[in-house]
Amino acid sequence: MSGHSDRARRALAHLAETDPALAALALWCAHRDGTGEMRSEGATIYYDAGFPLRPLPEQVGLAGHHVLHAALGHGARKAAMGARQGAGFDPARFALAADAIVNEALLLAGHALPRPAVRLTELLVAAGLGTAAPETALADWDVERLYTRLPSREGAGGEEVMAYAAAKGFSEDFEAEAAGSSGRESAPEDWRGALARAMEAGRRAGRGIGRLAGRVADIPDTRTPWELELRGLLAKAATEMPEPAALRPARRWIAMAAEAEARGAALPGFQPGTARTGRRPRIAVGLDSSGSIDDATLARFAAELDGVARRSRAETHLLAFDETVHTAREVGPGGWNAALRARPLRRGGGTAFGDVIARAVEIDASAAVILTDLDGAFGPAPRGLPVIWAVPGAPPAPPPFGRVLRLDR
Repeated sequence: MSGHSDRARRALAHLAETDPALAALALWCAHRDGTGEMRSEGATIYYDAGFPLRPLPEQVGLAGHHVLHAALGHGARKAAMGARQGAGFDPARFALAADAIVNEALLLAGHALPRPAVRLTELLVAAGLGTAAPETALADWDVERLYTRLPSREGAGGEEVMAYAAAKGFSEDFEAEAAGSSGRESAPEDWRGALARAMEAGRRAGRGIGRLAGRVADIPDTRTPWELELRGLLAKAATEMPEPAALRPARRWIAMAAEAEARGAALPGFQPGTARTGRRPRIAVGLDSSGSIDDATLARFAAELDGVARRSRAETHLLAFDETVHTAREVGPGGWNAALRARPLRRGGGTAFGDVIARAVEIDASAAVILTDLDGAFGPAPRGLPVIWAVPGAPPAPPPFGRVLRLDR
């Protein structure tokens, strides 16, 4: 394969005329003539032998497709999601979500793509996630959130999604790649800066992908994955803090007393030391039995709870509830996946958070994590109990107390 693509020369030159933002981003990519199907690895794009035989608008659209994969960091984000989910990760489903978003953005920007091609608006319908205009869909969905909401191959709706992908000729066309590896030569922060500058240049020119500046949810930012946020919050809450011990003198007081005795001076006022309570910290997990959290998110959540419980030696308690708590039990290490996937049988009625929070206070929990869509009555804020609201998407309104953790990020 050649050092620089002769096959892509015409398309890349045309980008400068039609799309200033994509043209600027293409300069950050390496373009190579490759073998086999057209694909990208990080910031390196490999063009197939049939690429120059396509109509010029399709060449431009295909080049833009892979430039956006690189600029949006899809290869690194695919690797990160795989590392977080382990054996449960589905790389083809992630690639499908990424292709749908990229293609929708390109078509909305006025580019052409070889037909058929997967589109975000069509994929949402196939997955049973509703209908939306292209502008709305691009503003609402990033690749991680779309991936987690798409049904698995075995889940309800999975056959419809697979049939749609097959009908559109979908195949994985970019590799999972850790950020900072050889294929993505520049740091993610450099790419974010390049993307921001390129989109602004396109916006000012009034043509191409730059017209979508500020309206594409998939543009990377510095958000911390929710698993890491949850880990940090619960680890901090479950850390066993020493308490004053009236009968144990502080080391500082012992030293001061020894010095006073050696000088024949009066002893200083007694200062108690501290001691660990010996009580294991407790974490209360409230599960809204309306079932608004999907199975894939529950599995990821369960893995994080298991990890936190092992590292902090914390007791973890499941409190399933609607208006009141109807299931309460301690869950040992390794048992959270089964506990959360076994949905409570009780259904119907409204949702209220007063009782589940009161029960968390009763068991002297170090923190309460409530898995819910926040559609319910809150009641008063508890004193001294950190509350973490784990929600499947953007909350309808900020809760009156506690910390919101979005599980779709």
